[in-house]
Amino acid sequence: MMNVGILGGGNISETHARAAVEAEGFRVAAVCGPNREKVERLCGLYGGRAYDDVAAFLGHRPMDVVLVGSPSGLHAEQGVEAARRGLHVLVEKPLDVTVERADELVEECERAGVKLGVFFQDRAAADLRRLKKLLDEGRLGRPVLVSGRVRWYRPPEYYGGSRWRGTWGLDGGGALMNQGIHTVDLLLWLLGDVRRVYARAATALHRIEAEDTVVAALEFEGGALGTLEAATSAYPGYPRRVELTGTEGSVLIEGDRVVAADLRAPLEEPFGPSEDERNAGETSPVVSNVAGHRAILEDFARAIRSGGRPLCDGREGRRSVALVRAVYESARAGLPVELKS
Repeated sequence: MMNVGILGGGNISETHARAAVEAEGFRVAAVCGPNREKVERLCGLYGGRAYDDVAAFLGHRPMDVVLVGSPSGLHAEQGVEAARRGLHVLVEKPLDVTVERADELVEECERAGVKLGVFFQDRAAADLRRLKKLLDEGRLGRPVLVSGRVRWYRPPEYYGGSRWRGTWGLDGGGALMNQGIHTVDLLLWLLGDVRRVYARAATALHRIEAEDTVVAALEFEGGALGTLEAATSAYPGYPRRVELTGTEGSVLIEGDRVVAADLRAPLEEPFGPSEDERNAGETSPVVSNVAGHRAILEDFARAIRSGGRPLCDGREGRRSVALVRAVYESARAGLPVELKS
């Protein structure tokens, strides 16, 4: 049995707790957050001891893994503290909001000899894992054109009711860093690194510090050209959509499902999920389907037991932070930005 500590106490912490109790071989040992009432409610539902002090929480035993679901700008700070206590660290996306802090967390976990992972559940989705294999086998040919569109909507109270969402300090940005980063990670995982970005961003609808609407042109190291859109200003909100075109065909993704795969050489087994199999609640601020989080958690446990790498470890997780920061730098400067290799 692996003992899990839940750090954060908000909506995503409930997702983490649900994933832990649904996964095989886990129990919730402790929950920590600044709102005692919320923390005690989570403990009542999922078990564990309630804490409102991070240091006391990290001293709780038995505890093997800390699931960090606090505001994004605290991820590295709290993850470092956990690693120094000998605890494995699994962080809600993003790894943190700057590359420097992400690197600090990666290095501290490596120094402490503990595992570090990030909840990028696209990497556990069956369709997307199969697509990754097809791409690695060259079935799509040389990637040519890419499009990632995250046209979601958040009502005013989503930001107005939070002290950290949409802020540069704790959210690290707006629609791209918080909502669009899953798609950023997906594109990097499937297609490799981006060489250059040119972006424009706006705060079009919400009264927040950061952007709620951003578009970027991407040049991939492999030669593909792409576009990326992320918004929380697109009423009423639509499922995430990714299109990949290579020299041997095209693939269309909606949510985490491949809905079309038109290749010159037909697939032996076509993609084709039914409508009711699609991931529910994707455009909601609360994750209603925890299957992806559970899969990432179970994979993380396998990595701990085997000494292997999680589906998305810290060094993989910092790539999306670096690309998002480059997009923001380009949008501020009004110029293309080269990414460091």
